[in-house]
Amino acid sequence: MSPKNKSLAAQRLAWQITTAIMAHGVASSSARAQTSNAPPGNISTNHPGILPEVVVTGTQNSYQSQQSDLPKLPEPLRDTPQSITVVPRELMDDQHSTTLRDALRNVAGISIAAGEGSSQGDNLTIRGFTARNDIFMDGMRDFGSYYRDPFNLERVEVLEGPSGILFGRGSTGGVVEQDSKTPQLRAFVNGSASLGTDLTRRGTLDLNEPLPEVSSNAAFRLNIMGTDAQVAQRNEAENRRFGVAPTVAFGLGTPTRLTVSYFHQSEADTPDYGVPWLLNTPAPVPREDYYGFRDDYLNTGADLGTIKLEHDFSDDLTLRDQARFANYTRDFRITEPQLTNTSTGTPLDQSYVTRNELGGHSTESFLWDQLDLKAHFESGPVGNTVITGLEGGRETSDPTRYSYSGVPATPLMNPNEDQDFSGTTKVATQVTTTAYSVGVYLIDILKLGEHWQLIGGARWDYFDAHYTQSVAPAAAFGQALSEPSWRGALVYKPVAEGAIYFDYGTSFDPSAETLSLSAATAALPPEKNETFELGTKWDLLSGALSLRGALFRIEQLNAREPDPQDTLLDVLAGDERVQGVNLELVGKLTPKWKIFANYAYMRSDLVTSGDYKYAVGGPLANVPENTAGLWTTLALPWRLEVGAGFNFVDRRYASFTKRAANGLLEEAPSYGTLSAMLKYHASHHIDLQANLYNLTDQAYFDGIHPGHVIPGAGVSALFSVNFKF
Repeated sequence: MSPKNKSLAAQRLAWQITTAIMAHGVASSSARAQTSNAPPGNISTNHPGILPEVVVTGTQNSYQSQQSDLPKLPEPLRDTPQSITVVPRELMDDQHSTTLRDALRNVAGISIAAGEGSSQGDNLTIRGFTARNDIFMDGMRDFGSYYRDPFNLERVEVLEGPSGILFGRGSTGGVVEQDSKTPQLRAFVNGSASLGTDLTRRGTLDLNEPLPEVSSNAAFRLNIMGTDAQVAQRNEAENRRFGVAPTVAFGLGTPTRLTVSYFHQSEADTPDYGVPWLLNTPAPVPREDYYGFRDDYLNTGADLGTIKLEHDFSDDLTLRDQARFANYTRDFRITEPQLTNTSTGTPLDQSYVTRNELGGHSTESFLWDQLDLKAHFESGPVGNTVITGLEGGRETSDPTRYSYSGVPATPLMNPNEDQDFSGTTKVATQVTTTAYSVGVYLIDILKLGEHWQLIGGARWDYFDAHYTQSVAPAAAFGQALSEPSWRGALVYKPVAEGAIYFDYGTSFDPSAETLSLSAATAALPPEKNETFELGTKWDLLSGALSLRGALFRIEQLNAREPDPQDTLLDVLAGDERVQGVNLELVGKLTPKWKIFANYAYMRSDLVTSGDYKYAVGGPLANVPENTAGLWTTLALPWRLEVGAGFNFVDRRYASFTKRAANGLLEEAPSYGTLSAMLKYHASHHIDLQANLYNLTDQAYFDGIHPGHVIPGAGVSALFSVNFKF
């Protein structure tokens, strides 16, 4: 049995197991609900004098979030001087988001990029700069290249603008923080079973159980997911995922808390690299045309084990340590369609697509420890909160890439995915990279009376990477550097419900940021980034609605590009800039009407360049000028709830450097999609839900790359039964 078929069989077995567990969980939860005499809520009754931890469960009152889950951001979001958008669990459930990318479509300023090379997975651009390496889970880098499923997420936070003092290297345009679900001291079983018109089959289970036989303050939580989904109007593309995430916690509601968690997600996809570019536009072919082979495959695995220990010495002093080991695997053979004959005189029905085969396998690992201390003290009218910490560890990446010859081409207007793959394979590169990092930081928040806050932060990072290529021509490179990052902000609160702030921050991007080096980049210092942001945040309607807006400017002061004098080397000769405005309105307009809306305008420019002088003044890659999103729901009589929304993404360019070859910019046109939801609350325990996507069947291009462009899914519907006991 081939690796792909073995993985597919495992996925189908996982789906059957998930379905069986869901059925058993519903029955056992119902019985437990009838017999349990436990007190309601997350309340400990065996520790007098200790305030119990209170956890709100069930349906939220709105899409609003008042607080970040990151220990490094202790102030309410309203008083935190940075643009932060929180996508809560309730919004993901209402939209029935099945990927992290679906959840992030709610955040203006983010655009989707296609996979490239050996980096298939979630590729994002935030405020104009790539964020592929800036995805975090519970405050630690989620290093692997894979397509993330939100089944174990309580919410997703997007911090826009450089955040070097919080996360270290990277974060030029911002970061994505995934907040995992955690155990509670209340028994419940939640889940859903879904069927879709695009042949989606999906099941999720969220089981939480107190452990009184262990301790009155211990609990266990288990999340399971199984998905098998095709893509509407995209022939052959299919996504098959399985995930399981058990977590056990001790000491809930006490000064000392220990949490041990494990996360696993595996995927066996028939990957989709879309359609080729024809000169400066996507090739005008039917949306369903598929240019790969039927037996193309992308198999990934992510395994993360985490231990977190927290101790409150007092209400004003907390020590926290979190350690993680993660292992990521990837095995793939993917077809990238390319038109090598770009003559405008060639008839489309006589054009052939070259199949650029991308193949290989890799293993990445991440071993990390993060120690944080938070202290608060008062000095007369001045309140002082200090957060300091030390973190560090090891990251490795060992990719092997193949090259192919003799791969058959296919007609542009009549591609044949049933052709036998007859290419000859050989190892092209075999790389081993190991990087060691240490970071130490200090953040000080001064509250000067009732109206002013002053925030200052500094961080120092050491990063040492070693790269070896063992296939001829063999090569070895190293890069060691130490860099500071800074943050300064001033917050003015004219009233308790509002804040006006100015924020300045820096970050850096080393050449080995993604654990890859070359002769061209090994000797280069890191790129330097800085941001300026002037914003305001207000709570309206007695706190039911949040309004936030900001003017921002991000500059990359020394972007890497080829040396005009020696094309075998890179130099730091370019300056890039993205500036604009973002607006957000989140919460309840009335007790029954919820809204999640935002908009971003981004003007991107290549300011200076040594080698790409012809592109100076032009836009950067994958930066739409306008992005906007709206999702709103209304509770109706008869136990009904309706929702609707839209997403708009302006035109984007795949690369600002491709004009060097043909004088054209590859451009994906702007688009807007509509979606809707209808939910019937059949009982306190059962909801029936229907979601409709791309209602107008808009033809659009979702992921862009200089080598290919991926069409978005056509109109589809997903029908779900949601349960909670």
